[in-house]
Amino acid sequence: MNREQAEKRIRELRQQLDEHNYRYYVLSAPSISDYEFDHLLEELVKLEKEYPGFYDPASPSQRVGGFVSKEFAQVKHDYPFLSLGNTYSETELNEFDGRIRKIIDVAFEYACELKYDGVAIGVVYHKGVMQKAVTRGDGLVGDDVTVNVKTIKSIPIKLRETAYPEHFEIRGEIIMPEKVFHKINAERIEAGEEPFANPRNATSGTLKMQDSSVVAKRNLDCFMYALYGEDLPFKTHYESLRKAREWGFKVSDHMVKCSGMKEVMEYINEWEKGRDKLPFDIDGVVVKVNSYETQRELGFTAKSPRWAIAYKYKPESAATRLLSISYQVGRTGAITPVANLDPVLLAGTVVKRASLHNADIIEKLDVRAGDTVFVEKGGEIIPKITGVDLSKRPSHLPVTRYILNCPECGTVLVRREGEASHYCPNEQGCAPQIKGKIEHFASRKAMNIEGLGKETVELLYENRLIRNIADIYDLKAEQLESLERMGKKSAANLIEGISLSRQVPFERVLYALGIRYTGETVAKKLALHFKNMESVASAGQEELTAAEEIGETIAASVFNFFRDKKNQEIIERLRKAGLCFTLGKDLISPKISTKLAGLSFVVSGVFDHHSRDEIKRMIEVNGGKNVSSVSAKTSYLVAGEDSGPSKIEKAKELKIPVISEQEFMDMVK
Repeated sequence: MNREQAEKRIRELRQQLDEHNYRYYVLSAPSISDYEFDHLLEELVKLEKEYPGFYDPASPSQRVGGFVSKEFAQVKHDYPFLSLGNTYSETELNEFDGRIRKIIDVAFEYACELKYDGVAIGVVYHKGVMQKAVTRGDGLVGDDVTVNVKTIKSIPIKLRETAYPEHFEIRGEIIMPEKVFHKINAERIEAGEEPFANPRNATSGTLKMQDSSVVAKRNLDCFMYALYGEDLPFKTHYESLRKAREWGFKVSDHMVKCSGMKEVMEYINEWEKGRDKLPFDIDGVVVKVNSYETQRELGFTAKSPRWAIAYKYKPESAATRLLSISYQVGRTGAITPVANLDPVLLAGTVVKRASLHNADIIEKLDVRAGDTVFVEKGGEIIPKITGVDLSKRPSHLPVTRYILNCPECGTVLVRREGEASHYCPNEQGCAPQIKGKIEHFASRKAMNIEGLGKETVELLYENRLIRNIADIYDLKAEQLESLERMGKKSAANLIEGISLSRQVPFERVLYALGIRYTGETVAKKLALHFKNMESVASAGQEELTAAEEIGETIAASVFNFFRDKKNQEIIERLRKAGLCFTLGKDLISPKISTKLAGLSFVVSGVFDHHSRDEIKRMIEVNGGKNVSSVSAKTSYLVAGEDSGPSKIEKAKELKIPVISEQEFMDMVK
């Protein structure tokens, strides 16, 4: 075969394989056997290796995988992933419908679809070719998992039709079919590995695997549920997804249009009974206003669209015996009481332990060792005790007394005013807290130090090589080589992982410090506002609350953390170790004008056309400043629906202009 013939055959094979993929995964109507398909794919892979000049990132051969990623880059979403409001009853659903009808005075219909229990993904296409696939993340920024998503055969790499928008994003839910889930778990058990808890966890773990060839073998699936883009040529949500199916996307056959709440409830009840027969997990139904024009008219609240809601099915419950209550110490010192149970099958998994949350819950439930208790899965993942079957309580069971001392170090526990949990205050000397902080620091979403997992932290702690996070950067290969289960290769890999962590961006370093109440999102907000570690560390509590979404509790925690002398010493050591203490240029919002220079704004309430975050970003990029509370220095209060009455009252008292969303938009036109 010469080069010209090879090129012709490669094109033929790609076209055939794309067509067969579409028929099998989207239409569920295969025209050839799996054996024949595999044979064609092998031929294509072989030809592409022999003639690398014909490489095409959209080739079906990319589904085989083989790319190994050390780290997934973080990507900002073009359209934020908003959350849906949840409802569990017909009454709440009718209230949702009533709120819409107060705003919309014309007839409209709903689109109802199954709520898949998987991992949300946004896939961007440009000129018909997959450009990137990004996880939901925190809603604003997610992980780029394109190489792994390309292995999912129900997501097209290249679209079929020509009549699609030049650039658009489609969102869906990646799932693991139950057959695949049970097969993988059987293999893991046979290999002596811990089985996955449920398909959602298995899907999430698979999607973040570093070797895409392993992901390809997991046979993930995906249903698409929303289209995003500028000037999309559709009038309704239902129409857009039906068209997307023609382009090659897998869209559920179970999506329907409903004229009112009666039909919506019929659909919900039908699938509550029928969900066990589906080959994948669902946890409810999503109800959306079908018309795009009506959706735009309804708009958004700060966190979710007003035109959509999720009806969640009530979680499954089971009764079992409570054997004992034990207490765990977290990295922040929080004590979590854990119920040890007689094993019981619940929502497809065997449950042996459940959370009892805190002393108040134990007292409220009056739960005692030896009781028969009711267990359910919150969100069908985390088991919790919801009640006690008093009719089955043996006589003379002693009342549960919450512990007074830390189960690990013996320190007397404290309970801060207004908080539910007890804490061990021995931050610097309680082993689980020390190890927990180090594990958190090294975790994937923080410093991502490969090789420094729970077991290795335990090993290094036992051998007195680390007592805080700064000690990590003093480790030497020769110290590690002699340790049990390490050896030269493992030691070298760990030292390399530590070295690479110096490249982790500032917002993740801030998160890695493990400051109480400072999760990923809060750390990012602080980093974006203050730009560097020195500014965060020196900020007063009032300055901290000026940052977006930073309340008094978080501000006090951050302020106290940076005033602790031991923490100051650790941070100085981290600075000398070369960690990134300054925000990257790519995350600093570029100024587009100085229209609002010298002005400060308080943004309060819910708006018709923009979220609070969008308005705050507009203030920043036009040179203004966001503040959290009204004071004499405030220039304007931008007030929406349900705006805080105390803020409006104070603004009037101080004669500060209270402006509407439209008045603000006029300022930045």
